[in-house]
Amino acid sequence: MYVQLPFDELKVDPTQKKRIAYFYDADIGNYAYGAGHPMKPHRIRMAHSLIMNYGLYKKMEIYRAKPATKQEMCQFHTDEYIDFLSRVGPDNLDMFAKEQIKFNVGDDCPVFDGLFEYCGISGGGSMEGAARLNRGKCDIAINYAGGLHHAKKSEASGFCYLNDIVLGIIELLRYHPRVLYIDIDVHHGDGVEEAFYTTDRVMTASFHKYGEFFPGTGELRDIGVGKGKYYSVNVPLRDGIDDATYKSVFEPLISKIIEWYQPSAIVLQCGGDSLSGDRLGCFNLSMAGHANCINFVKSFNIPMMVVGGGGYTMRNVARTWAFESGLLNNVILPSELPYNEYYEYYGPDYKLDVRPSNMYNTNSPEFLNKILTSIITNLENTKHAPSVQMNEVPRDAEDLGDVDEDTKEAIDTKGGSQQARDEQIQPENEFYDEDDKDEGEKMISVPDASIEVKEKPIERAPAEEAKDVEDAKDAKDVPSASVLTKEELDEIEELNKGVN
Repeated sequence: MYVQLPFDELKVDPTQKKRIAYFYDADIGNYAYGAGHPMKPHRIRMAHSLIMNYGLYKKMEIYRAKPATKQEMCQFHTDEYIDFLSRVGPDNLDMFAKEQIKFNVGDDCPVFDGLFEYCGISGGGSMEGAARLNRGKCDIAINYAGGLHHAKKSEASGFCYLNDIVLGIIELLRYHPRVLYIDIDVHHGDGVEEAFYTTDRVMTASFHKYGEFFPGTGELRDIGVGKGKYYSVNVPLRDGIDDATYKSVFEPLISKIIEWYQPSAIVLQCGGDSLSGDRLGCFNLSMAGHANCINFVKSFNIPMMVVGGGGYTMRNVARTWAFESGLLNNVILPSELPYNEYYEYYGPDYKLDVRPSNMYNTNSPEFLNKILTSIITNLENTKHAPSVQMNEVPRDAEDLGDVDEDTKEAIDTKGGSQQARDEQIQPENEFYDEDDKDEGEKMISVPDASIEVKEKPIERAPAEEAKDVEDAKDAKDVPSASVLTKEELDEIEELNKGVN
């Protein structure tokens, strides 16, 4: 059953067009769990900086999602838990002693300034991404602020307070009969699995480290119960798994699951703690090995939402998410990092790469063969994808967009509103001045001549800064050099010599 596949160089098809909606809120990097805490939302800002400086923003529609409201959060979480999150803060913590124990808030999940706003940004991005997929406005939605897969219905867990993935999947289920959730974080996606453990509308597949490792769930025999039996797939792995081994497990399993389950939408959690050298992880994946999973799932051309997740070595997470954003846009980014505001974080090599270490791979072929055999046997217990009864789909909430950006005054400004500019995509066949590699050189055709002249644009002060107003008027009357032929230019030069 298990066959070791060769790990080839990643390939993309530039002719394959994908409409991508990328969600980012500039405030996300302002939140901090506290000094010494391994979870740092700042890594999302670092990844965004790389994405922008590599020029990927030209290929995607960029959105700042409306933060999730209390009402939206309560589609999954309990009212009292969300009410607690909205009211608690570092200043009034002593008033919530009982609730802290009840809702598991404390060491791993501390209370920090802006906690509820942080949850709102995370949940809003995933819900809005799902809504755009539902309306057919995009093929892929990206929300790196999401992916908080440990949060439960009424308790925080594993640095996660709000389960944005479950909220996003609930939104997808309004339009899609079957949703597949894939998790490549080093930790088991227990919160999402638990939420959909008894239903066949969502299939969860988690590839994670198992055995004396947080959260301690995700055994091979956990397959779901009741109507959801066989719709939870767990792939428990051991320390040190490398690119080729991971690929040899991931690709055949995902192919089999998609062939059998036939999902109409996929949610992919791409936590960066499965990368080599992570502070809390124990896998040995390179950037290419991690990105191969995203590239493989994308190849099925099923509407997909990509969310973030874990990842505690910030520079590696930022590199990988930027590289994967390139793959989703069918671009392989060059390894030389562009200069950005966090450039010094990437020393000493300043390269877009996460290399594997010489860690020993404890996943033997016999062990992996046993896992694959067991999972595929379970899948074959039910031979067809589950059907769904016809139901009335609730109406979508009114899309007000970014109200501040869409005021008449904002749209009347030069270039339109910021929101309108973010939604523009640069087509492959368009040419923009800033793309010119010759730093301002441009080709101009000269009338009545068989040659083209390469001309450097002349840097001049604006007319209003001229020393004399009359000089400025005269300057306007001089014909542009670009309309003169080469012979006329030579003739003027000769006349100038004669005058001198």
